[in-house]
Amino acid sequence: MNLAYRDIKHNLLRFVLTNFGLSLLLGIVIMITGVYGGLIDDALKQARAANADLWVVEAGTNGPFAESSRIPGDTRELVSRVYGVARAGSVTYQSVQTEVNGRPLRMYLIGFEPGRPGGPHRLVAGREILRSHYEMVADRSTGLNLGQEVALGTRGHQFTVVGLMQNEVTSSGDPVAYITLRDAQQLQFELAPPASRREKARGSNGETNDQVNAIIAKVSPNVKVDEVAAALSRWKHLTALTQDQQETLLSKYVIERARKQQGLIMVLLVIVSAVIIALIVYTLTMDKVRSIATLKFVGAPDRTIVGLIVQQALSMGIFSYFAGLALVLVFKPYFPRRLVLDPESIIIVFFITIGICLAASTMGIRLALKVDPAEALASSG
Repeated sequence: MNLAYRDIKHNLLRFVLTNFGLSLLLGIVIMITGVYGGLIDDALKQARAANADLWVVEAGTNGPFAESSRIPGDTRELVSRVYGVARAGSVTYQSVQTEVNGRPLRMYLIGFEPGRPGGPHRLVAGREILRSHYEMVADRSTGLNLGQEVALGTRGHQFTVVGLMQNEVTSSGDPVAYITLRDAQQLQFELAPPASRREKARGSNGETNDQVNAIIAKVSPNVKVDEVAAALSRWKHLTALTQDQQETLLSKYVIERARKQQGLIMVLLVIVSAVIIALIVYTLTMDKVRSIATLKFVGAPDRTIVGLIVQQALSMGIFSYFAGLALVLVFKPYFPRRLVLDPESIIIVFFITIGICLAASTMGIRLALKVDPAEALASSG
């Protein structure tokens, strides 16, 4: 005899609704796991997309992602001449907001030098930037199409989308777009006409806008990266970070608070899931007190009763887990954030679900073991 099978046979609707509700709860646990994975992957994506060996930034700062960094534009020429540096490119990073078809569009703009490190590394449609001005490569999540024009900057410069990328977003979920370095510097420092006239009236001669946020360097395979980093760090106005150091900063410090928040939500959901499964198993066991009493009356051992309760909890948990996973996979493209569900995370959540079911079944087991076999006679009488 199987208690779960009895539920399906005698009360199919209640069993289905119970498991549907439980599958939604476990689906949320799986979804938060995907959000957690996406948060870490998105945080590291821009640093890895640059394919850098070294990040040269302003002295005393931790790079363009952890905090602000500004260095003169000609620093790239200095870095290129250091022994061991094979290639170098200047990059800028800035967040912009504009309107497209009457709807707000927020993007994370990366300015780079075409033909040098720091540009888009993989396009899914269109071509790379070929003109020196007013062309853009954007992520698909912007909703932009090839050939579409986007107004950017205080003076509304029209940028034409010439290439599209996939899954290029920041840790905050903003889509990424690439433009040339000169365009990025112009957008970053250009004033609106009234502000420009005011600056001229007060006698300002205008500061140079030839500044970048970082220099990305590729090191020759015959030279150790640490040696080049040490050579660059001798210049007191610069700091050199290796790729590993940059990723450590991003994963452990920049998104530390967000990671803790997601981790806390996951722990709370696991606890809530355990409590709800325990209550469901306990309630279902109470409904079968007479059946359990009959089993005991005919001589069924305790291990048989325990096995029945555990089977019931596991069948509910496994069914609900796969139903919840299917729901997440079906609705994954419609989530406002990118979900990253790697096989390891899915397996870990599955075993956590099994552990929850086993722990939650203890309340039902305790109730079943207390059932008096005489209740079978009382019910028949």
